[in-house]
Amino acid sequence: MQAALPQSDVWPVGQLCQAIAQVLDARLNPVTVQGEITGFSRAASGHCYFSLKDETGQLRCAMFRRAASGLDFAPRDGEQVLARGRLGVYEARGDLQLVVETMRRAGQGALFEQFLQLKARLQAEGLFDAARKRAPPAQPRGIGVVTSLHAAALHDVLTALRRRAPHVPVIVSPAAVQGAGAPAELIHAMNALARLHRRAAAPEKQRQPCVDVILLVRGGGSIEDLWAFNDEALARAIAASPIPVISGVGHESDFTIADFVADLRAPTPTAAAELACPDRATLLAALQTQAARLARAARHRIDTQGQRLDHLALRLGRPASALAAERLRLERHQQRMLHALRLRLERETARLAHACQRLPTASAPALQSARQRLQSLAQAWPLAAARALQAERERLTRAALRLDLLDPRHTLARGYALLQTSGGLPLTRAAQAQPGQPVRATLADGALALTVQSAEVSPVQRGG
Repeated sequence: MQAALPQSDVWPVGQLCQAIAQVLDARLNPVTVQGEITGFSRAASGHCYFSLKDETGQLRCAMFRRAASGLDFAPRDGEQVLARGRLGVYEARGDLQLVVETMRRAGQGALFEQFLQLKARLQAEGLFDAARKRAPPAQPRGIGVVTSLHAAALHDVLTALRRRAPHVPVIVSPAAVQGAGAPAELIHAMNALARLHRRAAAPEKQRQPCVDVILLVRGGGSIEDLWAFNDEALARAIAASPIPVISGVGHESDFTIADFVADLRAPTPTAAAELACPDRATLLAALQTQAARLARAARHRIDTQGQRLDHLALRLGRPASALAAERLRLERHQQRMLHALRLRLERETARLAHACQRLPTASAPALQSARQRLQSLAQAWPLAAARALQAERERLTRAALRLDLLDPRHTLARGYALLQTSGGLPLTRAAQAQPGQPVRATLADGALALTVQSAEVSPVQRGG
Protein backbone atom coordinates (compact mmCIF):
# COMPACT_ATOMS: atom_id res chain seq x y z
CA MET A 1 0.00 0.00 0.00
CA GLN A 2 1.33 3.40 -1.02
CA ALA A 3 2.04 5.83 1.81
CA ALA A 4 -0.23 8.88 1.61
CA LEU A 5 1.66 12.01 0.51
CA PRO A 6 1.50 14.97 2.89
CA GLN A 7 -0.39 18.11 1.90
CA SER A 8 2.74 20.25 2.37
CA ASP A 9 6.54 19.86 2.07
CA VAL A 10 6.81 18.88 5.75
CA TRP A 11 7.04 15.09 6.24
CA PRO A 12 6.18 13.32 9.47
CA VAL A 13 9.07 11.03 10.40
CA GLY A 14 7.05 7.85 10.27
CA GLN A 15 5.57 8.64 6.86
CA LEU A 16 8.99 9.49 5.45
CA CYS A 17 10.42 6.18 6.68
CA GLN A 18 7.50 4.33 5.10
CA ALA A 19 7.98 6.18 1.82
CA ILE A 20 11.69 5.37 1.73
CA ALA A 21 10.96 1.71 2.45
CA GLN A 22 8.43 1.62 -0.39
CA VAL A 23 10.90 3.19 -2.81
CA LEU A 24 13.63 0.71 -1.82
CA ASP A 25 11.26 -2.18 -2.16
CA ALA A 26 10.10 -1.08 -5.58
CA ARG A 27 13.53 -0.19 -6.99
CA LEU A 28 15.94 -2.72 -5.47
CA ASN A 29 14.29 -5.71 -3.85
CA PRO A 30 15.08 -8.51 -3.74
CA VAL A 31 18.81 -7.84 -3.44
CA THR A 32 21.94 -9.97 -2.95
CA VAL A 33 24.82 -8.46 -0.97
CA GLN A 34 28.39 -9.72 -0.53
CA GLY A 35 30.36 -8.68 2.54
CA GLU A 36 32.19 -9.72 5.71
CA ILE A 37 30.19 -10.61 8.83
CA THR A 38 30.90 -8.53 11.92
CA GLY A 39 29.18 -8.30 15.29
CA PHE A 40 27.23 -11.53 14.84
CA SER A 41 24.87 -12.47 17.69
CA ARG A 42 22.00 -14.93 18.10
CA ALA A 43 19.14 -13.93 20.42
CA ALA A 44 17.29 -16.34 22.70
CA SER A 45 14.38 -16.16 20.29
CA GLY A 46 16.54 -17.65 17.52
CA HIS A 47 16.77 -14.41 15.50
CA CYS A 48 20.26 -13.42 14.29
CA TYR A 49 21.62 -9.88 14.13
CA PHE A 50 24.87 -8.80 12.46
CA SER A 51 26.38 -6.38 9.96
CA LEU A 52 27.94 -6.87 6.53
CA LYS A 53 30.90 -4.67 5.68
CA ASP A 54 33.59 -4.07 3.10
CA GLU A 55 36.30 -1.40 2.65
CA THR A 56 33.79 1.39 1.94
CA GLY A 57 30.63 0.70 3.90
CA GLN A 58 28.61 -1.29 6.43
CA LEU A 59 24.99 -2.53 6.40
CA ARG A 60 22.89 -3.76 9.33
CA CYS A 61 21.22 -7.14 8.84
CA ALA A 62 18.57 -9.20 10.57
CA MET A 63 17.84 -12.87 9.93
CA PHE A 64 14.75 -14.23 11.61
CA ARG A 65 14.51 -17.67 13.17
CA ARG A 66 12.70 -19.37 10.31
CA ALA A 67 15.38 -18.33 7.80
CA ALA A 68 18.27 -18.97 10.27
CA SER A 69 17.11 -22.55 10.83
CA GLY A 70 17.83 -23.30 7.17
CA LEU A 71 21.54 -22.35 7.36
CA ASP A 72 24.02 -25.15 6.64
CA PHE A 73 26.89 -23.48 8.52
CA ALA A 74 27.45 -21.51 11.74
CA PRO A 75 28.05 -17.87 10.82
CA ARG A 76 30.91 -16.15 12.66
CA ASP A 77 32.71 -12.85 12.51
CA GLY A 78 35.22 -12.45 9.69
CA GLU A 79 33.51 -14.75 7.21
CA GLN A 80 32.70 -13.54 3.70
CA VAL A 81 29.09 -14.38 2.78
CA LEU A 82 26.48 -13.84 0.07
CA ALA A 83 23.22 -12.70 1.70
CA ARG A 84 19.95 -12.44 -0.24
CA GLY A 85 16.98 -10.60 1.16
CA ARG A 86 14.92 -7.43 1.13
CA LEU A 87 16.10 -3.96 2.00
CA GLY A 88 13.90 -1.99 4.31
CA VAL A 89 13.83 0.69 6.98
CA TYR A 90 13.55 -0.21 10.65
CA GLU A 91 11.09 2.56 11.45
CA ALA A 92 11.63 2.50 15.23
CA ARG A 93 15.17 3.82 14.70
CA GLY A 94 15.11 4.92 11.11
CA ASP A 95 17.91 2.45 10.30
CA LEU A 96 18.46 0.91 6.91
CA GLN A 97 18.62 -2.87 7.28
CA LEU A 98 18.65 -5.97 5.15
CA VAL A 99 16.23 -8.70 6.19
CA VAL A 100 18.21 -11.77 5.11
CA GLU A 101 16.25 -14.71 3.77
CA THR A 102 19.14 -16.93 2.59
CA MET A 103 22.89 -16.82 3.16
CA ARG A 104 25.89 -18.86 2.09
CA ARG A 105 29.64 -18.61 2.42
CA ALA A 106 31.50 -16.57 -0.18
CA GLY A 107 35.04 -17.27 1.07
CA GLN A 108 36.95 -16.28 4.23
CA GLY A 109 37.05 -12.68 5.38
CA ALA A 110 40.35 -10.84 5.29
CA LEU A 111 40.92 -10.90 9.05
CA PHE A 112 39.81 -14.48 9.36
CA GLU A 113 42.15 -15.46 6.53
CA GLN A 114 45.07 -13.82 8.38
CA PHE A 115 44.03 -15.65 11.55
CA LEU A 116 44.06 -19.04 9.80
CA GLN A 117 47.43 -18.40 8.14
CA LEU A 118 49.11 -17.36 11.41
CA LYS A 119 47.50 -20.27 13.25
CA ALA A 120 48.83 -22.76 10.68
CA ARG A 121 52.35 -21.30 10.79
CA LEU A 122 52.63 -21.26 14.61
CA GLN A 123 51.13 -24.73 14.85
CA ALA A 124 53.78 -26.02 12.43
CA GLU A 125 56.47 -24.50 14.69
CA GLY A 126 55.10 -26.44 17.67
CA LEU A 127 53.83 -23.48 19.72
CA PHE A 128 50.49 -25.23 20.25
CA ASP A 129 51.96 -28.60 21.31
CA ALA A 130 50.59 -29.95 24.58
CA ALA A 131 54.07 -31.22 25.54
CA ARG A 132 55.44 -27.68 25.99
CA LYS A 133 52.54 -26.45 28.08
CA ARG A 134 52.78 -26.28 31.88
CA ALA A 135 50.11 -26.91 34.47
CA PRO A 136 49.41 -23.94 36.77
CA PRO A 137 50.60 -24.44 40.37
CA ALA A 138 48.03 -26.05 42.66
CA GLN A 139 48.73 -23.44 45.39
CA PRO A 140 49.88 -20.17 43.75
CA ARG A 141 51.68 -17.68 46.01
CA GLY A 142 50.49 -14.80 43.84
CA ILE A 143 48.37 -14.25 40.71
CA GLY A 144 49.10 -11.70 37.98
CA VAL A 145 46.28 -10.28 35.86
CA VAL A 146 46.95 -8.66 32.46
CA THR A 147 44.00 -6.64 31.17
CA SER A 148 42.62 -3.12 30.93
CA LEU A 149 41.85 -1.29 34.17
CA HIS A 150 38.53 -0.24 32.63
CA ALA A 151 37.49 -3.68 31.40
CA ALA A 152 34.51 -5.46 32.91
CA ALA A 153 36.64 -8.61 32.77
CA LEU A 154 38.90 -7.20 35.51
CA HIS A 155 35.94 -6.79 37.87
CA ASP A 156 34.77 -10.34 37.12
CA VAL A 157 38.24 -11.80 37.76
CA LEU A 158 38.83 -9.89 41.01
CA THR A 159 35.37 -10.85 42.29
CA ALA A 160 35.98 -14.55 41.57
CA LEU A 161 39.45 -14.49 43.17
CA ARG A 162 38.19 -12.65 46.24
CA ARG A 163 35.48 -15.27 46.66
CA ARG A 164 37.63 -18.35 46.04
CA ALA A 165 41.05 -17.39 47.42
CA PRO A 166 41.05 -14.17 49.46
CA HIS A 167 44.43 -15.17 50.96
CA VAL A 168 46.26 -15.10 47.59
CA PRO A 169 47.67 -11.67 46.57
CA VAL A 170 46.65 -10.37 43.13
CA ILE A 171 48.87 -8.06 41.06
CA VAL A 172 47.25 -6.25 38.12
CA SER A 173 49.57 -5.31 35.25
CA PRO A 174 47.43 -2.96 33.10
CA ALA A 175 47.46 -2.89 29.29
CA ALA A 176 45.17 -1.89 26.46
CA VAL A 177 43.18 -4.84 25.11
CA GLN A 178 42.00 -3.26 21.85
CA GLY A 179 43.59 -1.12 19.17
CA ALA A 180 46.81 -0.97 17.20
CA GLY A 181 49.06 -0.47 20.23
CA ALA A 182 47.40 -3.14 22.37
CA PRO A 183 49.77 -6.06 21.49
CA ALA A 184 52.87 -4.11 22.55
CA GLU A 185 51.22 -3.06 25.82
CA LEU A 186 50.13 -6.62 26.55
CA ILE A 187 53.70 -7.88 25.98
CA HIS A 188 55.11 -5.12 28.24
CA ALA A 189 52.61 -6.00 31.00
CA MET A 190 53.53 -9.70 30.84
CA ASN A 191 57.26 -8.90 30.93
CA ALA A 192 56.73 -6.74 34.04
CA LEU A 193 55.16 -9.70 35.85
CA ALA A 194 58.00 -11.97 34.65
CA ARG A 195 60.60 -9.58 36.12
CA LEU A 196 58.71 -9.54 39.40
CA HIS A 197 58.70 -13.36 39.39
CA ARG A 198 62.48 -13.54 38.81
CA ARG A 199 63.25 -10.99 41.54
CA ALA A 200 61.08 -12.86 44.07
CA ALA A 201 62.92 -16.10 43.26
CA ALA A 202 66.31 -14.62 44.35
CA PRO A 203 67.35 -15.68 47.92
CA GLU A 204 67.88 -12.10 49.07
CA LYS A 205 64.43 -11.09 47.75
CA GLN A 206 62.28 -13.68 49.50
CA ARG A 207 59.93 -11.01 50.86
CA GLN A 208 59.17 -9.59 47.39
CA PRO A 209 55.69 -10.23 45.91
CA CYS A 210 55.68 -13.41 43.85
CA VAL A 211 53.61 -14.25 40.76
CA ASP A 212 53.17 -17.96 39.96
CA VAL A 213 50.49 -17.72 37.23
CA ILE A 214 49.32 -15.03 34.77
CA LEU A 215 45.71 -14.46 33.70
CA LEU A 216 45.45 -12.88 30.24
CA VAL A 217 41.79 -11.81 30.06
CA ARG A 218 39.35 -9.70 28.09
CA GLY A 219 35.59 -9.61 27.56
CA GLY A 220 33.83 -10.65 24.37
CA GLY A 221 33.57 -8.72 21.12
CA SER A 222 33.84 -8.93 17.36
CA ILE A 223 36.87 -10.30 15.56
CA GLU A 224 38.15 -6.73 15.21
CA ASP A 225 37.77 -6.14 18.97
CA LEU A 226 39.76 -9.28 19.80
CA TRP A 227 42.36 -8.85 17.05
CA ALA A 228 45.10 -7.73 19.46
CA PHE A 229 45.14 -11.29 20.86
CA ASN A 230 45.84 -12.66 17.35
CA ASP A 231 49.19 -10.83 17.19
CA GLU A 232 52.25 -12.98 16.38
CA ALA A 233 54.61 -11.11 18.74
CA LEU A 234 52.17 -11.57 21.62
CA ALA A 235 51.85 -15.27 20.81
CA ARG A 236 55.63 -15.72 20.97
CA ALA A 237 55.80 -13.74 24.24
CA ILE A 238 53.21 -16.08 25.77
CA ALA A 239 55.18 -19.13 24.61
CA ALA A 240 58.41 -17.70 26.09
CA SER A 241 56.85 -16.66 29.40
CA PRO A 242 58.64 -18.15 32.46
CA ILE A 243 55.26 -18.17 34.22
CA PRO A 244 52.30 -20.36 33.19
CA VAL A 245 49.67 -18.33 31.31
CA ILE A 246 45.91 -18.90 31.44
CA SER A 247 43.97 -17.13 28.67
CA GLY A 248 40.38 -16.05 29.16
CA VAL A 249 39.61 -13.96 26.09
CA GLY A 250 36.05 -13.34 24.93
CA HIS A 251 33.15 -15.71 25.35
CA GLU A 252 33.11 -19.50 25.15
CA SER A 253 32.70 -19.50 21.37
CA ASP A 254 35.57 -17.04 20.77
CA PHE A 255 39.03 -18.38 19.92
CA THR A 256 42.22 -16.37 19.44
CA ILE A 257 45.85 -17.25 18.77
CA ALA A 258 46.58 -16.44 22.43
CA ASP A 259 44.18 -19.23 23.45
CA PHE A 260 46.09 -21.81 21.41
CA VAL A 261 49.54 -20.74 22.69
CA ALA A 262 48.61 -20.30 26.36
CA ASP A 263 49.31 -23.10 28.83
CA LEU A 264 45.61 -23.30 29.63
CA ARG A 265 42.53 -21.85 27.91
CA ALA A 266 39.43 -20.77 29.84
CA PRO A 267 36.09 -20.05 28.12
CA THR A 268 35.57 -16.77 30.04
CA PRO A 269 37.60 -14.43 32.30
CA THR A 270 35.70 -15.70 35.35
CA ALA A 271 36.53 -19.29 34.43
CA ALA A 272 40.21 -18.30 34.10
CA ALA A 273 40.16 -17.02 37.69
CA GLU A 274 38.57 -20.27 38.87
CA LEU A 275 41.25 -22.33 37.09
CA ALA A 276 44.07 -20.26 38.63
CA CYS A 277 43.47 -21.24 42.25
CA PRO A 278 41.52 -23.83 44.25
CA ASP A 279 38.50 -22.86 46.32
CA ARG A 280 39.53 -21.85 49.84
CA ALA A 281 36.47 -23.54 51.37
CA THR A 282 37.43 -26.84 49.70
CA LEU A 283 40.99 -26.58 51.01
CA LEU A 284 39.79 -25.81 54.54
CA ALA A 285 37.44 -28.80 54.46
CA ALA A 286 40.29 -31.08 53.35
CA LEU A 287 42.54 -29.64 56.06
CA GLN A 288 39.92 -30.24 58.72
CA THR A 289 39.55 -33.84 57.56
CA GLN A 290 43.31 -34.38 57.81
CA ALA A 291 43.40 -32.70 61.23
CA ALA A 292 40.64 -35.00 62.51
CA ARG A 293 42.50 -38.07 61.22
CA LEU A 294 45.73 -36.88 62.86
CA ALA A 295 43.93 -36.24 66.16
CA ARG A 296 42.40 -39.75 66.10
CA ALA A 297 45.79 -41.31 65.39
CA ALA A 298 47.41 -39.29 68.19
CA ARG A 299 44.70 -40.27 70.69
CA HIS A 300 45.05 -43.93 69.72
CA ARG A 301 48.84 -43.76 70.16
CA ILE A 302 48.50 -42.02 73.54
CA ASP A 303 45.97 -44.60 74.74
CA THR A 304 48.15 -47.51 73.61
CA GLN A 305 51.26 -46.11 75.23
CA GLY A 306 49.28 -45.28 78.39
CA GLN A 307 48.19 -48.90 78.71
CA ARG A 308 51.76 -50.07 78.21
CA LEU A 309 52.97 -47.62 80.87
CA ASP A 310 50.31 -48.82 83.31
CA HIS A 311 51.37 -52.41 82.75
CA LEU A 312 55.04 -51.57 83.34
CA ALA A 313 54.16 -49.55 86.44
CA LEU A 314 52.30 -52.50 87.90
CA ARG A 315 55.24 -54.78 87.22
CA LEU A 316 57.67 -52.29 88.73
CA GLY A 317 55.51 -51.74 91.81
CA ARG A 318 55.57 -55.46 92.81
CA PRO A 319 59.21 -56.72 92.85
CA ALA A 320 58.46 -59.04 95.78
CA SER A 321 56.24 -61.24 93.64
CA ALA A 322 58.98 -61.57 91.04
CA LEU A 323 61.50 -62.43 93.78
CA ALA A 324 59.16 -65.07 95.25
CA ALA A 325 58.69 -66.63 91.83
CA GLU A 326 62.47 -66.76 91.37
CA ARG A 327 62.94 -68.45 94.81
CA LEU A 328 60.27 -71.01 93.95
CA ARG A 329 61.96 -71.77 90.64
CA LEU A 330 65.33 -72.20 92.45
CA GLU A 331 63.85 -74.61 94.99
CA ARG A 332 62.34 -76.69 92.18
CA HIS A 333 65.75 -76.92 90.49
CA GLN A 334 67.39 -77.89 93.82
CA GLN A 335 64.91 -80.70 94.42
CA ARG A 336 65.33 -82.00 90.89
CA MET A 337 69.12 -81.95 91.24
CA LEU A 338 69.11 -83.84 94.58
CA HIS A 339 66.68 -86.38 93.21
CA ALA A 340 68.88 -86.88 90.16
CA LEU A 341 71.98 -87.43 92.34
CA ARG A 342 70.20 -90.00 94.55
CA LEU A 343 69.00 -91.92 91.52
CA ARG A 344 72.50 -91.99 90.06
CA LEU A 345 74.01 -93.16 93.35
CA GLU A 346 71.42 -95.91 93.72
CA ARG A 347 72.05 -97.10 90.17
CA GLU A 348 75.83 -97.20 90.73
CA THR A 349 75.42 -99.06 94.06
CA ALA A 350 73.13 -101.67 92.50
CA ARG A 351 75.49 -102.11 89.55
CA LEU A 352 78.49 -102.62 91.83
CA ALA A 353 76.62 -105.05 94.10
CA HIS A 354 75.58 -107.08 91.10
CA ALA A 355 79.15 -107.10 89.86
CA CYS A 356 80.41 -108.23 93.24
CA GLN A 357 78.08 -111.24 93.26
CA ARG A 358 79.35 -112.38 89.89
CA LEU A 359 83.05 -112.02 90.76
CA PRO A 360 84.90 -115.20 92.03
CA THR A 361 86.88 -115.25 95.24
CA ALA A 362 90.14 -114.88 93.24
CA SER A 363 88.99 -111.35 92.16
CA ALA A 364 89.37 -109.78 95.56
CA PRO A 365 91.55 -106.91 94.27
CA ALA A 366 88.89 -105.89 91.71
CA LEU A 367 86.24 -106.03 94.38
CA GLN A 368 88.32 -103.87 96.64
CA SER A 369 88.74 -101.32 93.83
CA ALA A 370 85.01 -101.16 93.19
CA ARG A 371 84.33 -100.66 96.87
CA GLN A 372 86.80 -97.83 97.00
CA ARG A 373 85.12 -96.18 93.96
CA LEU A 374 81.75 -96.56 95.58
CA GLN A 375 83.02 -94.95 98.76
CA SER A 376 84.56 -92.11 96.75
CA LEU A 377 81.26 -91.42 94.98
CA ALA A 378 79.39 -91.54 98.28
CA GLN A 379 81.76 -88.97 99.69
CA ALA A 380 81.80 -86.73 96.57
CA TRP A 381 78.10 -86.30 95.83
CA PRO A 382 77.20 -84.29 99.00
CA LEU A 383 80.05 -81.87 98.21
CA ALA A 384 78.93 -81.48 94.59
CA ALA A 385 75.34 -80.94 95.66
CA ALA A 386 76.46 -78.32 98.16
CA ARG A 387 78.48 -76.48 95.51
CA ALA A 388 75.58 -76.48 93.04
CA LEU A 389 73.21 -75.28 95.71
CA GLN A 390 75.61 -72.49 96.68
CA ALA A 391 75.89 -71.34 93.04
CA GLU A 392 72.12 -71.17 92.71
CA ARG A 393 71.86 -69.26 95.99
CA GLU A 394 74.44 -66.71 94.77
CA ARG A 395 72.55 -66.23 91.48
CA LEU A 396 69.33 -65.72 93.45
CA THR A 397 71.07 -63.17 95.69
CA ARG A 398 72.26 -61.19 92.63
CA ALA A 399 68.76 -61.24 91.15
CA ALA A 400 67.33 -60.05 94.47
CA LEU A 401 69.79 -57.15 94.52
CA ARG A 402 68.81 -56.12 90.98
CA LEU A 403 65.12 -56.27 91.87
CA ASP A 404 65.77 -54.34 95.04
CA LEU A 405 67.35 -51.52 93.04
CA LEU A 406 64.13 -51.26 91.05
CA ASP A 407 61.96 -51.18 94.16
CA PRO A 408 59.92 -47.92 94.00
CA ARG A 409 60.14 -47.67 97.82
CA HIS A 410 63.70 -46.41 97.44
CA THR A 411 62.43 -43.63 95.18
CA LEU A 412 59.68 -42.80 97.68
CA ALA A 413 62.29 -42.59 100.45
CA ARG A 414 63.98 -39.75 98.54
CA GLY A 415 60.90 -37.55 98.89
CA TYR A 416 58.78 -38.67 95.94
CA ALA A 417 55.19 -39.88 96.09
CA LEU A 418 53.14 -42.29 93.96
CA LEU A 419 49.78 -40.73 93.01
CA GLN A 420 46.84 -42.94 92.18
CA THR A 421 43.17 -42.40 91.45
CA SER A 422 40.49 -43.88 93.64
CA GLY A 423 40.38 -46.78 91.18
CA GLY A 424 44.11 -47.52 91.64
CA LEU A 425 45.28 -46.11 88.27
CA PRO A 426 48.55 -44.13 88.39
CA LEU A 427 48.43 -40.34 87.85
CA THR A 428 51.41 -39.29 85.70
CA ARG A 429 50.17 -35.93 84.30
CA ALA A 430 48.46 -32.91 85.75
CA ALA A 431 46.02 -32.97 82.84
CA GLN A 432 44.64 -36.30 84.11
CA ALA A 433 43.38 -34.75 87.37
CA GLN A 434 40.24 -32.71 87.85
CA PRO A 435 39.52 -30.22 90.70
CA GLY A 436 37.71 -31.98 93.55
CA GLN A 437 38.98 -35.44 92.50
CA PRO A 438 40.10 -37.73 95.40
CA VAL A 439 43.70 -38.90 95.08
CA ARG A 440 45.77 -41.44 97.07
CA ALA A 441 49.45 -40.49 97.65
CA THR A 442 51.77 -43.37 98.66
CA LEU A 443 54.90 -42.29 100.63
CA ALA A 444 57.85 -44.26 102.00
CA ASP A 445 56.15 -44.98 105.34
CA GLY A 446 52.47 -44.94 104.47
CA ALA A 447 49.74 -43.35 102.37
CA LEU A 448 47.74 -40.08 102.35
CA ALA A 449 44.19 -39.40 101.13
CA LEU A 450 44.18 -36.11 99.18
CA THR A 451 41.74 -33.98 97.19
CA VAL A 452 42.81 -32.06 94.06
CA GLN A 453 42.32 -28.29 94.50
CA SER A 454 43.47 -27.24 91.00
CA ALA A 455 45.42 -28.64 88.03
CA GLU A 456 48.07 -26.53 86.31
CA VAL A 457 49.55 -27.85 83.06
CA SER A 458 52.99 -26.51 82.13
CA PRO A 459 53.25 -24.73 78.68
CA VAL A 460 55.68 -27.32 77.35
CA GLN A 461 53.33 -30.20 78.15
CA ARG A 462 50.35 -28.29 76.79
CA GLY A 463 52.13 -27.59 73.50
CA GLY A 464 53.23 -31.21 73.18
